[in-house]
Amino acid sequence: MTSEPMLLALSAALCLALALPYTTALVLKLGLPTMAGNRENFPGVEGWIGRAKRAHLNMVENLVPFAALLLAAGALSKMGPLTVLGAQLFFWGRVAHAAAYIAGIAYARTAAFLVAYVGMALIFVAVVR
Repeated sequence: MTSEPMLLALSAALCLALALPYTTALVLKLGLPTMAGNRENFPGVEGWIGRAKRAHLNMVENLVPFAALLLAAGALSKMGPLTVLGAQLFFWGRVAHAAAYIAGIAYARTAAFLVAYVGMALIFVAVVR
């Protein structure tokens, strides 16, 4: 079984990896001078590139509370089956969320988000128990 710290590290790696596709696509689409510049008057990003960017930003927003919950669980010696399950749900939910978001599958994206959110809720329950 994968431990909570490993799932936190994998989640952080996923967050880092999610920046690569849209950044590479934007460099190819807009050119390196535009991407290396100050990005004033930056054009809107649409299609899969925009969805990939939003998937990455959504992961950043959710990684912070996930990490805080796991760190609190560890500091309070509350790690156990509930935190493992919560961390697994978070990680795999986020993998599915990113895939569905980039592919443009709206309801699957929402379902995957909820799976990850339930994972965080389980960790919270373990912390406050």
